[in-house]
Amino acid sequence: MKQQNRPKPAIAIPSSVRVGAKKYKVERVEVIAGCRGDVTYETNTIRIASRSAGYAYTANEQYNTFWHELTHAILHDMNSHLESNERFVKAFADRLTDAITSAKFEA
Repeated sequence: MKQQNRPKPAIAIPSSVRVGAKKYKVERVEVIAGCRGDVTYETNTIRIASRSAGYAYTANEQYNTFWHELTHAILHDMNSHLESNERFVKAFADRLTDAITSAKFEA
């Protein structure tokens, strides 16, 4: 999927989120070696990095990373074989981020 210029995130990244019966803590960290984010099932933790060596992630990139890691957590909760399929998770999370940031709500 072609990377689009996403609008500024409509909502902030939460500090925690529930997936099934588990509550995940969401941590904002400076650097995670080799990736933008990760999820640790043993501690129910999602981490989102703010930068890598020599590059600061934009707010939109961090927002997309949150949805990417949350997708992993949801698929893990569902016992889905897709949980470890990075190609699927990336494609799904990219589309989810686009859908959420483009959603219009009537007052």
